[in-house]
Amino acid sequence: MTDTLRPPVTVAPTADAGTTEAPRKLSRSLGVVGGTLLTLSCVTPASSLFVIVPTLFNTLGTATAMSIAIGAVLCIAVAFCYSELGTLVPSAGGEYAMVGTLAGRFAGWLVFIQSLIVVMIVPSVIALGTADYLAPIVHIDPKVAGAAVMLAATVAGLLDLRANAWITGVFLVLEVIAAGVVSVLGFAHSQRGVSSMLHGVVADSSGAAGPVGMGAILAAMGTALFVTQGFSTAVYLSEELENPRKNVARTVLWTLALSAVVILVPVVAITMGAPDLATLTGGDISGLVAGWSDSALGTFISLCIALAIINAGIVMVIQNSRVLFASGRDKAWPEPINKAFGTLNRFNAPWISTLAVGVPGAVLCFVPNDKLIGITGVAVAALYLLVAVAALFSRRGHHKHAPAWRQPLWPVLPALLVLALGYTLFQLDTESLVWTGVITALASLYWVFYLRPRQDTRWVITLPEDEQV
Repeated sequence: MTDTLRPPVTVAPTADAGTTEAPRKLSRSLGVVGGTLLTLSCVTPASSLFVIVPTLFNTLGTATAMSIAIGAVLCIAVAFCYSELGTLVPSAGGEYAMVGTLAGRFAGWLVFIQSLIVVMIVPSVIALGTADYLAPIVHIDPKVAGAAVMLAATVAGLLDLRANAWITGVFLVLEVIAAGVVSVLGFAHSQRGVSSMLHGVVADSSGAAGPVGMGAILAAMGTALFVTQGFSTAVYLSEELENPRKNVARTVLWTLALSAVVILVPVVAITMGAPDLATLTGGDISGLVAGWSDSALGTFISLCIALAIINAGIVMVIQNSRVLFASGRDKAWPEPINKAFGTLNRFNAPWISTLAVGVPGAVLCFVPNDKLIGITGVAVAALYLLVAVAALFSRRGHHKHAPAWRQPLWPVLPALLVLALGYTLFQLDTESLVWTGVITALASLYWVFYLRPRQDTRWVITLPEDEQV
């Protein structure tokens, strides 16, 4: 590609010592297949199905499939925004590089904080589900199991990216098989029709049935968006994808489509096949599988799910370390931290950034899971909202003619997305909104007192040179 988008600053920012340091580069070693495997593994549809979806069954009962479907529709518009911005600004910084380049550095900083909340919490949320699915073989404290998964994923994240793509690909096959078996079993034991999902009903603590209103569905929308969250991994890998201006969009859109199918079909099957409303609301999917099949098949499914969770941990640590790597390269921190986050090992992996994601992730496994899920849901909604805002600026100035994948129905879709997500955001859990707001406020103070006065040497968003010709 002869015409490339250039960064606002063409020289790397200088260090405090006054020396000029060239930006460190990740190598382009991933094709669209490897990128899709890593991205779909990061969505980890089976892990979302077996770890996150049960919390939706607890509150929404038969309306769970509807809430996920609504979230998936919103995510189509989000994916269009990611595809356009990710090919316009192909950086390992992902959302913050895209938004910072198009909507200003402070907006990019706010996006970085939301993405940092997500990248630090999501792996722990998924890892905490491991113990439930190891139960047929060994009983272990969920917090200990989650921490062990995070540490194992951290070790794997220090290895070669191409090798990890194939490792996670094998695990991905197993988790898709598990989701497929659950779907077959659920449909084979169907107790209610598809229409039951259009009129939400949930069981209370006494087992009595009660209706689920649209307010409850909107209140759970943060979790519903969380279920398919991960298709954006492609933009984090854009510096390592071959021909990113084509492959980023392909990977984002294909991943969202595949993950929505892998998650929604089993959810429909479980809703139809649960023997009664109380069992469905309980959300014990492993118990349902055991009731539908013999113990051997139930054990196999449980182990596949446990492997899917480990797979998700590996991919999320890989993805999230790239965010910290990019923040160090773009001088978001005092110089010793910038240098540490940008350090690569002999496998070309940002090893200190990997440790900075994995080790705190192990510690977060000892925080109550519902609190982690609530805060993450708010951060994901805020993140998508800010990306949609940036998409409204994607065709002004020289960006208008830059080579990139362009979304249909612009600017109508991003504008509608801003309104929908803005409304949804304030329907979410108040405590989670407060926690996320406090973190964002503190980060804003860091911007005001440290980053903004040092605009020439701090938070200088750089884009890698496009090597395509």
